Amino acid sequence: MLGVLRRAALAAASSPAAGLRQFQHAYHRSNKRLSPIRDQEVSYGLKWAIASKGVIVKDKVFHNLETSQLQKGGATYPDCLSGIPLHVRGDVIGGVPGVSKAQFAKLLKLVTFHLSSISCLYVQDGAVGSSAECDAKVRVISDNPSAVMLLSNVLWKIPDRAISHDTSPLTIYATSSISNNVKSVLGSGTQYANGFAVADIERSSLILCGKAFSDSAIVKDALTAMTAPILSARGGLPVPGWLLGFGGSIVLLFAPVEIMMSCMEIHNALLSIDCGAVISSKGSTVLFPTKERREPKLFTKPTAVIIVSSDSTGAIPSVSKLSPGQAAYHFLAGYHNGKFVPAYSRAPSPADPLALASSLFSHLKEDDTPAYLINAKHSGKYIDDNGFMKLLKLALSHNLPDIKTEDFRVGELKGKYRNFLSSKFGKCFPEEFSF
Repeated sequence: MLGVLRRAALAAASSPAAGLRQFQHAYHRSNKRLSPIRDQEVSYGLKWAIASKGVIVKDKVFHNLETSQLQKGGATYPDCLSGIPLHVRGDVIGGVPGVSKAQFAKLLKLVTFHLSSISCLYVQDGAVGSSAECDAKVRVISDNPSAVMLLSNVLWKIPDRAISHDTSPLTIYATSSISNNVKSVLGSGTQYANGFAVADIERSSLILCGKAFSDSAIVKDALTAMTAPILSARGGLPVPGWLLGFGGSIVLLFAPVEIMMSCMEIHNALLSIDCGAVISSKGSTVLFPTKERREPKLFTKPTAVIIVSSDSTGAIPSVSKLSPGQAAYHFLAGYHNGKFVPAYSRAPSPADPLALASSLFSHLKEDDTPAYLINAKHSGKYIDDNGFMKLLKLALSHNLPDIKTEDFRVGELKGKYRNFLSSKFGKCFPEEFSF
């Protein structure tokens, strides 16, 4: 019987709808030979839903356990890892290695077969995005309670049945054991010793092998890339920025990660310490929760946008007001210490930076949202926490005049911007975009 169901699972991995029908047919056809259900609390609907993802429940499945329950089952917090290899299938920007459709299909079959062969499965549901109005539901299927516990901390809590009503949920397959067959799909090398992560944006699937679940940065990078098309389709604008609670208002902040992590006063005011926010007509959300904030919440729309750059030449003023076109231009360039990081995004992303900047321009213009540019450097040195907060408060006072300073330093910096952006995106810029 298990062999029949496994074949149904393999079919489900390649075609969820057809696989679910095949699983149901195999189940009813062989119902007389089934042993009694050992976990009556788990519905057949859940098992069929898991089967549609290519995984058959062999014995028991534990669904949406609390942290204390997972710990009783043996879950522990492992040491955090970094540098786990991430491969992404799909049209992404960010320089991560890709995988072919055939490679991902083979890897998925091996992983789902393994998960179908173990006695106990752990299933956890959550979401990326702190608002049901604009989020992406995620289901984790794992052989390891520790993996589920860590991954549940990456996701927002959702009602138990919320994912069954979602039209396009993501699936994370987390398997803690790595066989040589699994590793050989991507190639050989010591870089895979601790595990690896492989995301397929088209299939809305993420595979975490070995200890990859303990590299939260890689997991969040993969989820950010995978959820962007879903959030966009639901009317949201996913952006690589932070939401900041300031004076009772919400501020959208774009800045290099190094600056954000070094300014503790800003750090403490963030609604989430992780980069990633979604702006929509209904409000704003952050992608990932902190441990103190696990309950979903829709925040108001940003009342201001702050773009942080760092220039030691004096060409960029300490703080200045920007038009929507100027804000989009500086956002697109992502200028930091003589280098450019388009749209301030270093993680893999399926979003074209120029299209993202154009969407930001539209939001700023339609909502008449003020935007400001802060230079994080003064006299060649980074400003300290107090200096940064003073500039932030000055910007949010909304009393800054437009600065029209023009000298050779500004001309040189404009030339650098123009040369980079033209080489990167061509010369077909929206006419509203300007330095």
